[in-house]
Amino acid sequence: MGVEVTTKNLTKSFGSQNIWSDVSLTLPAGEVSVLLGPSGTGKSVFLKSLIGLLRPEEGEIIIDGTDILTCSSSELYEIRKMFGVLFQDGALFGSMNLYDNTAFPLREHTKKKESEIRQITMEKLEMVGLIGAEDKLPGEISGGMRKRAGLARALVMDPKIMLVDEPDSGLDPVRTTYTSQLLMDINAQIDCTTLIVSHNINIARTVPDNMGMLFLKHLVMFGPREVLLTSEEPVVKQFLSGSMIGPIGMSEEKDSSQMEAEAARVAAGHSDGGVDVPDEIAPQMQPTPGMPQRQGELRRKARVRQILPTLPHKAQIAIRRDLGDDPAEFATTAPAQVAAQAPEAAPVSIQKAYSGDDSPTGAYPTTQIDENPTDHLPKVDGR
Repeated sequence: MGVEVTTKNLTKSFGSQNIWSDVSLTLPAGEVSVLLGPSGTGKSVFLKSLIGLLRPEEGEIIIDGTDILTCSSSELYEIRKMFGVLFQDGALFGSMNLYDNTAFPLREHTKKKESEIRQITMEKLEMVGLIGAEDKLPGEISGGMRKRAGLARALVMDPKIMLVDEPDSGLDPVRTTYTSQLLMDINAQIDCTTLIVSHNINIARTVPDNMGMLFLKHLVMFGPREVLLTSEEPVVKQFLSGSMIGPIGMSEEKDSSQMEAEAARVAAGHSDGGVDVPDEIAPQMQPTPGMPQRQGELRRKARVRQILPTLPHKAQIAIRRDLGDDPAEFATTAPAQVAAQAPEAAPVSIQKAYSGDDSPTGAYPTTQIDENPTDHLPKVDGR
Protein backbone atom coordinates (compact mmCIF):
# COMPACT_ATOMS: atom_id res chain seq x y z
CA MET A 1 0.00 0.00 0.00
CA GLY A 2 1.13 3.54 -0.71
CA VAL A 3 1.94 6.07 1.98
CA GLU A 4 0.47 9.47 2.73
CA VAL A 5 2.37 12.54 1.52
CA THR A 6 1.68 15.93 3.09
CA THR A 7 3.14 19.36 2.38
CA LYS A 8 2.61 22.24 4.79
CA ASN A 9 3.17 25.91 3.93
CA LEU A 10 5.78 25.01 1.33
CA THR A 11 7.66 27.89 -0.32
CA LYS A 12 10.28 27.62 -3.06
CA SER A 13 12.36 30.30 -4.78
CA PHE A 14 15.37 30.47 -7.06
CA GLY A 15 17.29 33.51 -5.91
CA SER A 16 14.89 36.45 -5.90
CA GLN A 17 12.35 34.62 -8.10
CA ASN A 18 9.56 33.06 -6.08
CA ILE A 19 8.17 29.90 -7.72
CA TRP A 20 5.29 29.19 -5.33
CA SER A 21 4.40 29.97 -1.73
CA ASP A 22 2.43 28.39 1.10
CA VAL A 23 1.54 25.19 -0.77
CA SER A 24 -0.32 22.84 1.58
CA LEU A 25 -1.94 19.62 0.43
CA THR A 26 -2.26 15.95 1.29
CA LEU A 27 -1.91 13.08 -1.18
CA PRO A 28 -4.01 10.29 0.37
CA ALA A 29 -2.35 6.90 0.55
CA GLY A 30 -2.88 4.76 -2.54
CA GLU A 31 -4.93 7.32 -4.48
CA VAL A 32 -4.24 8.97 -7.83
CA SER A 33 -3.91 12.76 -7.79
CA VAL A 34 -3.26 15.22 -10.61
CA LEU A 35 -1.60 18.63 -10.26
CA LEU A 36 -2.57 21.03 -13.03
CA GLY A 37 -1.35 24.47 -13.96
CA PRO A 38 -0.20 26.59 -16.90
CA SER A 39 3.31 26.06 -18.21
CA GLY A 40 5.95 27.62 -15.98
CA THR A 41 3.98 27.50 -12.72
CA GLY A 42 6.45 25.18 -10.99
CA LYS A 43 4.72 21.81 -11.27
CA SER A 44 7.93 19.91 -12.03
CA VAL A 45 9.70 21.90 -9.31
CA PHE A 46 7.07 20.60 -6.90
CA LEU A 47 7.81 17.00 -7.90
CA LYS A 48 11.55 17.51 -7.45
CA SER A 49 10.90 19.01 -4.03
CA LEU A 50 8.86 15.99 -2.94
CA ILE A 51 11.73 13.63 -3.66
CA GLY A 52 14.36 15.90 -2.12
CA LEU A 53 16.15 16.94 -5.30
CA LEU A 54 15.25 20.57 -4.57
CA ARG A 55 14.99 22.08 -1.11
CA PRO A 56 12.19 24.57 -0.38
CA GLU A 57 13.10 27.50 1.88
CA GLU A 58 10.06 27.12 4.14
CA GLY A 59 7.52 24.50 5.13
CA GLU A 60 7.38 20.75 5.66
CA ILE A 61 7.25 17.70 3.40
CA ILE A 62 6.03 14.78 5.49
CA ILE A 63 6.35 11.34 3.91
CA ASP A 64 5.12 8.39 5.92
CA GLY A 65 5.51 10.48 9.09
CA THR A 66 9.01 11.85 8.36
CA ASP A 67 9.76 15.46 7.39
CA ILE A 68 12.34 15.13 4.64
CA LEU A 69 13.43 18.75 5.06
CA THR A 70 14.73 18.10 8.57
CA CYS A 71 15.68 14.41 8.49
CA SER A 72 19.24 13.12 8.15
CA SER A 73 20.85 12.30 4.82
CA SER A 74 20.65 8.58 5.56
CA GLU A 75 16.93 8.85 6.34
CA LEU A 76 16.34 10.78 3.12
CA TYR A 77 18.23 8.12 1.18
CA GLU A 78 15.92 5.42 2.54
CA ILE A 79 12.77 7.49 1.91
CA ARG A 80 13.81 8.05 -1.70
CA LYS A 81 13.65 4.28 -2.18
CA MET A 82 9.89 4.56 -1.68
CA PHE A 83 9.63 6.58 -4.90
CA GLY A 84 9.28 5.60 -8.51
CA VAL A 85 9.61 8.49 -10.97
CA LEU A 86 8.49 8.63 -14.59
CA PHE A 87 10.24 11.58 -16.23
CA GLN A 88 8.82 13.48 -19.20
CA ASP A 89 11.09 11.83 -21.78
CA GLY A 90 11.67 8.57 -19.93
CA ALA A 91 15.24 9.66 -19.02
CA LEU A 92 16.70 6.36 -20.25
CA PHE A 93 20.42 5.71 -20.61
CA GLY A 94 21.00 5.81 -24.36
CA SER A 95 23.83 3.26 -24.32
CA MET A 96 21.84 0.63 -22.38
CA ASN A 97 19.14 -1.60 -23.77
CA LEU A 98 15.69 -1.57 -22.18
CA TYR A 99 16.48 -4.55 -19.98
CA ASP A 100 19.58 -2.94 -18.46
CA ASN A 101 17.80 0.40 -18.11
CA THR A 102 15.01 -1.27 -16.16
CA ALA A 103 17.36 -3.38 -14.04
CA PHE A 104 19.59 -0.42 -13.15
CA PRO A 105 17.90 0.59 -9.84
CA LEU A 106 18.00 -2.99 -8.58
CA ARG A 107 21.71 -3.27 -9.32
CA GLU A 108 22.37 0.14 -7.80
CA HIS A 109 20.31 -0.08 -4.61
CA THR A 110 19.98 -3.78 -3.75
CA LYS A 111 22.18 -6.83 -3.28
CA LYS A 112 19.90 -9.15 -5.22
CA LYS A 113 21.35 -11.93 -7.33
CA GLU A 114 21.24 -11.48 -11.08
CA SER A 115 18.66 -14.26 -11.34
CA GLU A 116 16.35 -12.33 -9.00
CA ILE A 117 16.99 -9.11 -10.89
CA ARG A 118 16.08 -10.81 -14.15
CA GLN A 119 12.84 -12.16 -12.74
CA ILE A 120 11.76 -8.75 -11.40
CA THR A 121 12.89 -6.86 -14.51
CA MET A 122 11.03 -9.13 -16.91
CA GLU A 123 7.94 -8.96 -14.71
CA LYS A 124 7.92 -5.14 -14.88
CA LEU A 125 8.60 -5.11 -18.62
CA GLU A 126 5.65 -7.44 -19.03
CA MET A 127 3.46 -5.10 -16.95
CA VAL A 128 4.10 -2.29 -19.44
CA GLY A 129 3.87 -4.45 -22.55
CA LEU A 130 7.54 -4.49 -23.55
CA ILE A 131 8.32 -8.20 -23.54
CA GLY A 132 10.24 -8.89 -26.74
CA ALA A 133 11.73 -5.39 -26.86
CA GLU A 134 14.12 -5.76 -23.92
CA ASP A 135 17.22 -5.95 -26.14
CA LYS A 136 16.44 -2.73 -28.03
CA LEU A 137 18.21 0.55 -27.35
CA PRO A 138 16.16 3.68 -26.52
CA GLY A 139 17.07 5.17 -29.90
CA GLU A 140 15.53 2.19 -31.70
CA ILE A 141 12.02 2.53 -30.28
CA SER A 142 9.16 5.01 -30.38
CA GLY A 143 8.50 7.74 -27.85
CA GLY A 144 5.59 5.78 -26.40
CA MET A 145 7.77 2.72 -25.88
CA ARG A 146 10.46 4.86 -24.21
CA LYS A 147 7.77 6.21 -21.89
CA ARG A 148 6.70 2.68 -20.97
CA ALA A 149 10.31 1.61 -20.44
CA GLY A 150 10.77 4.54 -18.07
CA LEU A 151 7.65 3.39 -16.26
CA ALA A 152 9.00 -0.16 -15.97
CA ARG A 153 12.21 1.21 -14.45
CA ALA A 154 10.16 3.28 -11.99
CA LEU A 155 8.37 0.12 -10.87
CA VAL A 156 11.27 -2.27 -10.21
CA MET A 157 11.75 -1.12 -6.61
CA ASP A 158 8.04 -1.67 -5.86
CA PRO A 159 7.46 2.00 -5.04
CA LYS A 160 4.97 3.21 -2.47
CA ILE A 161 4.82 6.59 -4.24
CA MET A 162 4.78 7.19 -8.01
CA LEU A 163 5.60 10.63 -9.41
CA VAL A 164 4.66 11.05 -13.06
CA ASP A 165 5.82 14.17 -14.89
CA GLU A 166 3.78 15.03 -18.02
CA PRO A 167 2.87 11.48 -19.15
CA ASP A 168 1.45 12.91 -22.40
CA SER A 169 4.71 14.65 -23.35
CA GLY A 170 5.61 13.68 -26.91
CA LEU A 171 2.58 11.38 -27.29
CA ASP A 172 -0.48 11.67 -29.49
CA PRO A 173 -3.93 11.72 -27.79
CA VAL A 174 -4.58 8.02 -28.34
CA ARG A 175 -1.22 6.92 -26.88
CA THR A 176 -1.82 9.34 -24.01
CA THR A 177 -5.07 7.53 -23.22
CA TYR A 178 -3.32 4.15 -23.30
CA THR A 179 -0.65 5.52 -20.96
CA SER A 180 -3.36 6.77 -18.60
CA GLN A 181 -4.97 3.33 -18.65
CA LEU A 182 -1.61 1.76 -17.86
CA LEU A 183 -1.16 4.07 -14.86
CA MET A 184 -4.60 3.12 -13.54
CA ASP A 185 -3.84 -0.59 -14.00
CA ILE A 186 -0.57 -0.21 -12.11
CA ASN A 187 -2.31 1.66 -9.30
CA ALA A 188 -4.79 -1.23 -9.05
CA GLN A 189 -1.98 -3.77 -8.90
CA ILE A 190 0.39 -2.14 -6.40
CA ASP A 191 -1.87 0.39 -4.59
CA CYS A 192 0.77 3.12 -4.68
CA THR A 193 0.19 6.80 -3.96
CA THR A 194 0.36 8.45 -7.39
CA LEU A 195 0.87 12.12 -8.31
CA ILE A 196 0.64 13.07 -11.98
CA VAL A 197 1.78 16.52 -13.06
CA SER A 198 0.10 17.56 -16.29
CA HIS A 199 -1.61 20.26 -18.30
CA ASN A 200 -3.55 17.68 -20.33
CA ILE A 201 -7.25 18.25 -19.75
CA ASN A 202 -8.34 14.76 -20.84
CA ILE A 203 -6.07 13.26 -18.18
CA ALA A 204 -7.51 15.68 -15.63
CA ARG A 205 -11.11 14.81 -16.50
CA THR A 206 -10.79 11.03 -16.58
CA VAL A 207 -7.91 9.78 -14.42
CA PRO A 208 -7.56 11.22 -10.90
CA ASP A 209 -9.26 10.74 -7.58
CA ASN A 210 -8.06 14.20 -6.53
CA MET A 211 -7.01 17.35 -8.37
CA GLY A 212 -5.15 20.53 -7.61
CA MET A 213 -4.08 23.56 -9.59
CA LEU A 214 -1.11 25.92 -9.32
CA PHE A 215 -1.43 29.51 -10.57
CA LEU A 216 0.28 32.80 -9.74
CA LYS A 217 2.67 31.18 -7.27
CA HIS A 218 -0.13 29.68 -5.20
CA LEU A 219 -2.17 26.51 -4.95
CA VAL A 220 -5.61 27.60 -6.15
CA MET A 221 -7.31 24.54 -4.66
CA PHE A 222 -6.85 20.84 -4.01
CA GLY A 223 -9.41 18.15 -3.26
CA PRO A 224 -11.73 15.59 -4.87
CA ARG A 225 -11.66 15.90 -8.66
CA GLU A 226 -15.32 16.91 -8.75
CA VAL A 227 -14.50 20.16 -6.91
CA LEU A 228 -12.29 21.45 -9.72
CA LEU A 229 -14.36 19.98 -12.54
CA THR A 230 -17.47 21.82 -11.33
CA SER A 231 -15.66 24.96 -10.15
CA GLU A 232 -16.86 28.42 -11.12
CA GLU A 233 -13.45 29.97 -10.46
CA PRO A 234 -12.44 31.99 -13.57
CA VAL A 235 -8.89 30.62 -13.70
CA VAL A 236 -10.07 27.01 -13.34
CA LYS A 237 -12.85 27.37 -15.93
CA GLN A 238 -10.47 29.03 -18.38
CA PHE A 239 -7.83 26.35 -17.99
CA LEU A 240 -10.31 23.48 -18.41
CA SER A 241 -11.80 25.05 -21.54
CA GLY A 242 -8.55 26.28 -23.11
CA SER A 243 -10.09 29.70 -23.76
CA MET A 244 -8.18 32.97 -24.11
CA ILE A 245 -10.82 34.67 -21.99
CA GLY A 246 -9.78 34.70 -18.36
CA PRO A 247 -6.87 35.54 -16.05
CA ILE A 248 -4.29 33.28 -17.77
CA GLY A 249 -2.33 34.84 -20.62
CA MET A 250 0.75 34.04 -22.68
CA SER A 251 2.68 35.26 -19.66
CA GLU A 252 1.22 33.90 -16.45
CA GLU A 253 -1.01 36.85 -15.60
CA LYS A 254 -2.77 39.35 -17.86
CA ASP A 255 -3.40 42.98 -17.10
CA SER A 256 -6.90 44.42 -17.29
CA SER A 257 -6.31 46.17 -20.64
CA GLN A 258 -5.41 42.90 -22.35
CA MET A 259 -8.44 41.18 -20.85
CA GLU A 260 -10.70 43.98 -22.07
CA ALA A 261 -9.22 43.85 -25.58
CA GLU A 262 -9.71 40.08 -25.81
CA ALA A 263 -13.27 40.33 -24.49
CA ALA A 264 -14.02 42.98 -27.13
CA ARG A 265 -12.68 40.74 -29.92
CA VAL A 266 -14.84 37.85 -28.77
CA ALA A 267 -17.88 40.14 -28.51
CA ALA A 268 -17.21 41.13 -32.14
CA GLY A 269 -17.36 37.49 -33.25
CA HIS A 270 -13.73 36.43 -32.94
CA SER A 271 -13.21 32.91 -31.56
CA ASP A 272 -11.78 32.64 -28.06
CA GLY A 273 -10.11 29.37 -29.09
CA GLY A 274 -11.69 27.35 -26.29
CA VAL A 275 -14.15 24.48 -26.14
CA ASP A 276 -17.33 24.16 -24.13
CA VAL A 277 -16.85 22.32 -20.86
CA PRO A 278 -19.59 19.70 -20.50
CA ASP A 279 -21.87 19.97 -17.48
CA GLU A 280 -21.64 16.23 -16.89
CA ILE A 281 -18.35 15.01 -15.45
CA ALA A 282 -16.78 12.26 -17.53
CA PRO A 283 -16.66 8.86 -15.79
CA GLN A 284 -13.36 8.10 -14.11
CA MET A 285 -11.15 5.65 -15.95
CA GLN A 286 -11.26 2.18 -14.39
CA PRO A 287 -8.64 -0.60 -14.36
CA THR A 288 -8.70 -3.01 -17.30
CA PRO A 289 -11.13 -5.92 -16.76
CA GLY A 290 -9.34 -8.72 -14.92
CA MET A 291 -7.26 -6.30 -12.84
CA PRO A 292 -7.84 -6.07 -9.07
CA GLN A 293 -10.22 -3.43 -7.80
CA ARG A 294 -8.41 -0.24 -6.84
CA GLN A 295 -8.16 -0.11 -3.06
CA GLY A 296 -7.51 3.62 -3.26
CA GLU A 297 -10.90 4.06 -4.91
CA LEU A 298 -12.63 2.24 -2.07
CA ARG A 299 -10.87 4.38 0.55
CA ARG A 300 -11.71 7.52 -1.40
CA LYS A 301 -15.42 6.73 -1.47
CA ALA A 302 -15.50 6.46 2.32
CA ARG A 303 -13.57 9.72 2.67
CA VAL A 304 -15.56 11.86 0.29
CA ARG A 305 -18.77 10.86 2.02
CA GLN A 306 -17.27 12.18 5.25
CA ILE A 307 -16.38 15.59 3.79
CA LEU A 308 -19.39 15.89 1.46
CA PRO A 309 -21.22 18.58 3.48
CA THR A 310 -18.16 20.89 3.28
CA LEU A 311 -18.02 20.84 -0.54
CA PRO A 312 -19.73 23.15 -3.06
CA HIS A 313 -23.23 22.03 -4.02
CA LYS A 314 -22.37 21.11 -7.63
CA ALA A 315 -19.45 18.99 -6.44
CA GLN A 316 -21.71 17.25 -3.91
CA ILE A 317 -24.18 16.32 -6.64
CA ALA A 318 -21.41 15.01 -8.92
CA ILE A 319 -19.87 12.94 -6.13
CA ARG A 320 -23.16 11.44 -5.03
CA ARG A 321 -23.96 10.54 -8.62
CA ASP A 322 -20.60 8.79 -8.87
CA LEU A 323 -21.27 6.99 -5.59
CA GLY A 324 -24.49 5.60 -7.03
CA ASP A 325 -26.91 7.48 -4.81
CA ASP A 326 -30.50 7.87 -5.97
CA PRO A 327 -30.75 11.19 -7.91
CA ALA A 328 -34.24 11.84 -6.52
CA GLU A 329 -32.78 11.50 -3.05
CA PHE A 330 -29.62 13.59 -3.32
CA ALA A 331 -31.36 16.44 -5.13
CA THR A 332 -33.32 17.15 -1.96
CA THR A 333 -31.14 15.81 0.87
CA ALA A 334 -29.89 18.50 3.22
CA PRO A 335 -26.16 18.63 4.01
CA ALA A 336 -26.86 17.72 7.64
CA GLN A 337 -28.62 14.55 6.52
CA VAL A 338 -25.70 13.66 4.28
CA ALA A 339 -23.29 14.09 7.19
CA ALA A 340 -25.45 11.88 9.40
CA GLN A 341 -25.40 9.11 6.78
CA ALA A 342 -21.62 9.27 6.23
CA PRO A 343 -19.43 6.46 7.59
CA GLU A 344 -16.48 7.21 9.83
CA ALA A 345 -13.46 8.09 7.69
CA ALA A 346 -10.59 10.55 7.75
CA PRO A 347 -11.46 13.54 5.56
CA VAL A 348 -9.28 14.54 2.65
CA SER A 349 -7.70 17.97 2.55
CA ILE A 350 -9.22 20.73 0.49
CA GLN A 351 -6.70 23.51 0.21
CA LYS A 352 -7.35 26.87 -1.40
CA ALA A 353 -4.97 29.76 -1.68
CA TYR A 354 -5.95 32.97 0.11
CA SER A 355 -8.49 31.12 2.27
CA GLY A 356 -7.43 31.97 5.78
CA ASP A 357 -6.23 29.91 8.69
CA ASP A 358 -5.91 26.14 8.60
CA SER A 359 -8.12 24.13 10.90
CA PRO A 360 -6.75 20.59 11.34
CA THR A 361 -9.31 17.81 11.31
CA GLY A 362 -8.15 14.28 12.00
CA ALA A 363 -5.23 13.23 9.83
CA TYR A 364 -5.90 15.84 7.15
CA PRO A 365 -5.79 19.64 7.47
CA THR A 366 -9.00 21.15 6.13
CA THR A 367 -9.08 24.79 5.12
CA GLN A 368 -12.31 26.74 5.28
CA ILE A 369 -13.71 26.92 1.77
CA ASP A 370 -13.21 30.25 0.06
CA GLU A 371 -15.82 30.76 -2.63
CA ASN A 372 -13.57 33.22 -4.48
CA PRO A 373 -9.93 32.20 -4.07
CA THR A 374 -8.96 34.14 -7.19
CA ASP A 375 -11.01 37.27 -6.54
CA HIS A 376 -7.81 39.34 -6.42
CA LEU A 377 -7.36 38.79 -10.17
CA PRO A 378 -8.67 41.28 -12.74
CA LYS A 379 -12.18 40.61 -14.03
CA VAL A 380 -13.81 41.64 -17.30
CA ASP A 381 -17.60 42.04 -17.61
CA GLY A 382 -18.19 40.05 -14.45
CA ARG A 383 -16.14 37.08 -15.58
